[in-house]
Amino acid sequence: MLRLVFLTSIVASCLANHNIHLHNNCGKEIWVGILGNTNPEGGGVKLYAGQSHTVNFPDHWSGRVWGRTGCGGSSCQTGDCGGGRLKCNGAGGIPPVTLAEITFDGAGNQDFYDVSLVDGYNLKMTMKPTAGTHDYANHGHYYCGNAGCNSDVNRNCPDGMKIYGTGGVVACKSACLAFGKEEYCCSGSHNTPRTCPNFYYATIFKNACPEAYSYAYDDRKSTFTCRGNGGRRSEYDVTFC
Repeated sequence: MLRLVFLTSIVASCLANHNIHLHNNCGKEIWVGILGNTNPEGGGVKLYAGQSHTVNFPDHWSGRVWGRTGCGGSSCQTGDCGGGRLKCNGAGGIPPVTLAEITFDGAGNQDFYDVSLVDGYNLKMTMKPTAGTHDYANHGHYYCGNAGCNSDVNRNCPDGMKIYGTGGVVACKSACLAFGKEEYCCSGSHNTPRTCPNFYYATIFKNACPEAYSYAYDDRKSTFTCRGNGGRRSEYDVTFC
C-alpha cells in the first residue's frame, strides 16, 4: 500500500508541472533565454530555424522567456545575457527585448501570462495555451487568450529608439530606455497609474501589438489568465516570428 501511495504521489507531482513548447519560425537561429525563480535548462536553449523544443517548469514557477539574435563570439546582437553565453544561469536579457512572462499556479490556481514590450522589442513573439489547457468547466471565468506581438515593430521604430545590427534595425528601444524620462519610465513622481497614463511612444507599440504590454501600467488589456483542465498540467506554445 505504501508503495502504491508513493507511486501515486510521484505521478501526481509529474502531472502538476507545466510545459512551454518553444517554436522558432524566424528562418534563422535564435538562442532562447529563460529567467525565473528557478532556471530550467540552465536558462538557455539554442533553436535552429524551424526547430521546436519543450521545456518543463515546476509548480509556481514565475519568470520570463525571450529570444536572442545574432549570437556568436562574445555577445548576441539582441537579448544578450552576458558574454554571448548560451546558458544565462540567472542573468536577464539586455534590453531592448520582447518578453514572454508567466506565473504558474497564481491566485485562484490560475496562470497569469503576457507578452511585454516594456523593455522594448526585438522579435515577433506569441504565447498561447495549447488545446486542453484551459478549464472547460469554468470557461466563462478564465480568459485563455493569445498574447503576443505579430508586427515587425523594427520597421516603424521611431528615430532615437532604433538599434542597428547586421541587416539594419534589429531592435527598438522602449521610450524609457531611449530617453530616460520619468513620464516614460513610470518612475519618480510618475509611479502610479494615475500619474503615468498612456503616452505617445507606448501608443506606437500598442497600435502595432494590441495583445502585448506597451508600458508599465498597461495591464487591463494585456494580462491573460488560464489554468489546467481537470488537474492536468498547463501547457503553452511560445512562438518566435
